[in-house]
Amino acid sequence: MKVLITGANGQLGNEMRVVAKQYTEVDFVFTDVEELNICNADEVDSFVKNLRPDYIVNCAAYTAVDKAETDIDLCRAINCDAVKNLGIAAQKYQAKIIHVSTDYVFDGTSNIPYTETMPTNPQTIYGKTKLEGEKALLSVCNASFIIRTSWLYSSFGNNFVKTMLRLGNERDSLNVVFDQVGTPTYAADLANAIWEIITSKKTDYGVYHFSNEGVCSWYDFTTAIFRLTNTNCQVFPIESSEYPTKTPRPFYSVLNKHKIKSTFAVSIPHWEVSLQKCLQLLKDK
Repeated sequence: MKVLITGANGQLGNEMRVVAKQYTEVDFVFTDVEELNICNADEVDSFVKNLRPDYIVNCAAYTAVDKAETDIDLCRAINCDAVKNLGIAAQKYQAKIIHVSTDYVFDGTSNIPYTETMPTNPQTIYGKTKLEGEKALLSVCNASFIIRTSWLYSSFGNNFVKTMLRLGNERDSLNVVFDQVGTPTYAADLANAIWEIITSKKTDYGVYHFSNEGVCSWYDFTTAIFRLTNTNCQVFPIESSEYPTKTPRPFYSVLNKHKIKSTFAVSIPHWEVSLQKCLQLLKDK
């Protein structure tokens, strides 16, 4: 089996590298923009034609939410046009594709966990381009899996966990919003779920949700990070209005994961269990 990974230098791409080490019988091909510019349709077509992968896993994304508001063209090129390019090539050369999307396709005003069939209503350029990418992919490739996730972090790359650890060691106290609620997702768990979808060989194509189990606010998440690392920094809860950002953040982004669990028998750990694993890895590095 051949599996092509795009966006291989990001958090999820690096976690896919870790997964790959366990399966030496599978031919994993890891690419980032240096090896394959997914925004170039001809380049994608040629690459997929020569490689003939069984699966394409697209881990590439433009995720700078605030910057996206002014960097619209690049954001759309990566989050929509590139996804369409991969989908067209997958359809043409009979590959299945797994593409990662986001909770930002919703407006964050729900009070129950979002299912895959609930109405989308993105409030940011980032969210809008990610939804455009989903729609583009489904329109060009029949064999498509889309996995929406939230609050992604890892021992690789830059993320909220690493930022809080750094700030916790630099400062005596921090203010963190408590009125935005969701679920952290350890990228290693998402990588394993993607691998389980591949190895299941099931053809239940469509949209799925994946995050860790449980619910918390950014304030709760931060206090857990500090408690598990014995970081002596006080955390004070504040409202979103006290921490203005260029673009609105969803107040509620809890994802309902029943579909992915029932379809692929994916076992999902609680967010704090996975956080502990990640913190241990960071400590050992």
